[in-house]
Amino acid sequence: MTRRRIFDRLAQIVITMGGIAVILSIIGIFIFLVKEVTPLFFPPQGTQTSQLTGTSPPGALPQSSLVGMDEYQEIIYQLTAGSNHQIRFFNARSGTPIAHDLPSGLAQIPITSVARAVGSGNQFAFGTDDGRIIPVTIEFAAGFEEEARQIVPTITLGPPVQLTLTKERIVRLAYQPTERGRLAVALTDQGRLWYAGTPFATSPAPLTGHGAEPVTALIFDSRGETLSIGTAGGNLYHYDVREGAQPSLIETISVAPAGTSVTALSYLIGDRSLAIGTSAGDVSVWMPVRQAQESSITRFRLIHQFDAHPSPVTGISPSLRDKGFITGDAQGNLFVHYATSAQTLLKLQGNHQAIRTLTFSPKADGAVALTDQGALLTYAIHNPHPETTLATLFKPVWYEGYEGPEHVWQSSSGADDFEAKFGLLPLIFGTLKGTLYAMLVAVPLAILGAIYTSMFMHPDLRAKIKPTIEIMAALPTVILGFLAGLWLAPLLERIFPALIAMTVAVPVSVAVTAILWQYIPASIIRRLRPGMESFVLIPIIIGAAWICLGLNQPIESFLFGSDYKTWFATNWGLRYDQRNALVVGFAMGFAIVPIIFSISEEALSNVPRHLIAGSLALGATRWQTLVKLVLVSASPGIFSALMIGFGRAIGETMIVLMATGNTPIMDWSLFNGFRTLSANIAVEIPEAPHGGTLYRTLFLAAVLLFAFTFLINTVAEVIRQRLRTKYSQY
Repeated sequence: MTRRRIFDRLAQIVITMGGIAVILSIIGIFIFLVKEVTPLFFPPQGTQTSQLTGTSPPGALPQSSLVGMDEYQEIIYQLTAGSNHQIRFFNARSGTPIAHDLPSGLAQIPITSVARAVGSGNQFAFGTDDGRIIPVTIEFAAGFEEEARQIVPTITLGPPVQLTLTKERIVRLAYQPTERGRLAVALTDQGRLWYAGTPFATSPAPLTGHGAEPVTALIFDSRGETLSIGTAGGNLYHYDVREGAQPSLIETISVAPAGTSVTALSYLIGDRSLAIGTSAGDVSVWMPVRQAQESSITRFRLIHQFDAHPSPVTGISPSLRDKGFITGDAQGNLFVHYATSAQTLLKLQGNHQAIRTLTFSPKADGAVALTDQGALLTYAIHNPHPETTLATLFKPVWYEGYEGPEHVWQSSSGADDFEAKFGLLPLIFGTLKGTLYAMLVAVPLAILGAIYTSMFMHPDLRAKIKPTIEIMAALPTVILGFLAGLWLAPLLERIFPALIAMTVAVPVSVAVTAILWQYIPASIIRRLRPGMESFVLIPIIIGAAWICLGLNQPIESFLFGSDYKTWFATNWGLRYDQRNALVVGFAMGFAIVPIIFSISEEALSNVPRHLIAGSLALGATRWQTLVKLVLVSASPGIFSALMIGFGRAIGETMIVLMATGNTPIMDWSLFNGFRTLSANIAVEIPEAPHGGTLYRTLFLAAVLLFAFTFLINTVAEVIRQRLRTKYSQY
């Protein structure tokens, strides 16, 4: 007895420790997942790091200065109107001016305006007091000397071009080099607007579409296809400049309330979103949207409105990496915005020195601003996940190029100006869609098979059938996915009309067989062992299916005219993809049948035999006994089987990865593919940079899967216990 107690106690300790280890492991996994996800929602951080002494911009000239920095934030440069020292470089840490010889072409030339080309960050143009423009390029060469990085700036001037025929002073300027050549538009001190297109040396043309409204902002897009002009009346004039020689006015829209002027314009990376700042401090983003479903005509619409500044917006600078941008105002405040999430992420309070111009750093991790008193302010900005909020993850978002807010998952593209889309709802939808169709296939087969095996099949036959079905659970899902994608999907595409006919022919043949079975003499039926009916039914089902397959082409011609894909597309607007939800329903349903069957059959077989015998002895038929007694008594076990199968389907990866098109769309159609949370993790995680937004969003998808399975198991256990308590009398 003592030895037995020792072994019992030892077994109890081992089992307890094993259970505790499992619980701790699950908690540890959950903590790790949450730890990787939480940085997505950390607020951005920013601070002013230094204040250097630069050159004070001329107060009488509205567009007289620009600033910038190299990608390592070691050198700051300033371009300023004037007759000398138009370009200066500073050490970003110490503020010490860096000696650099200016090109001889700038010597004693009175510069009156400065413009930066959109999208480049390092190409500029000077406007002069006699109506010329001088293209300028600033580049930084990085090298190492004695294990220390050395940044060397270089300045390259282009040939000057006369932009105004009357040699008037240029006070505002927009300049854009393109593949077709260079474009420029200039506002003179006489209020005239001149445009020069490709070739650059052609005679400039006057622009008069804005009428008598004073022009307050000018900008090209980076491709040189559109020109936008903001005015003191709060209007935006949108020109098409693709023809080169003469722009055509295509749209005039009011972008600010009456009495409010447009003070700043900037295209975000990609040239579709236009950020607009006004004298009232308002900041908004406008995008071209198609007027009608079948139309190619687009018109600018207000898409996002951001937190307003307390004073007029004086400058906007876009990020060269994403859809973020910064704005400055007349009180020295600097705000950080992100277009996709439509949020103002950060507000850095100023010192009441008006910001004249500002620039986002090339890596979007800092900024530099120039005040009206000549102070150069540098900022450090830490904002690693600006595109991720609860709204962008789970609500429809109005992305560039879309006609309205939509749920979209598209994490990458070949274009540098790609707008990342991390909507998780299409993945959640795809997970539920695949699970639903798999359960629709598996549940009837598994439950009815378990009922027949438990209640009607001969014990000798059951002893062979049940292990065979349970062995199916050992099949690797990668094999099932491989077969589904390369064999089943093309097969279903080829025999789809016959498959539709089978849904009618097979049940009808079974029903007819059952009716005819009633007329077979009892003497013959008594010779058959219980459960042998299936061996009669199997050839009937196979025969009905074989006939449908043989009539595949005639059935397609009769039901669909000629081609069923064309018929569905024409009449129902449905497109048939070869790898679709139908394929996944069959393949994943096949994978979860053994689980549901095995647990359900055990639950049905564990109903006490004396209860079944008593029911039959009282005159109930086997069917009545099944419905009134066995199913009720076994309902907790059957429900557990369904929930375990449901959880198994939600977490399935390889089948949906290989048997669907992995298209993250929200459509219940059987003929379309989808993408699930688990398959998305498998596809995306190898390419996700560690610690990046995609990496952490995939971990968030893992947390959702964890939560789904935990919730399903918890609810299933609660319901199972209630059913067990309710029907314990049986």
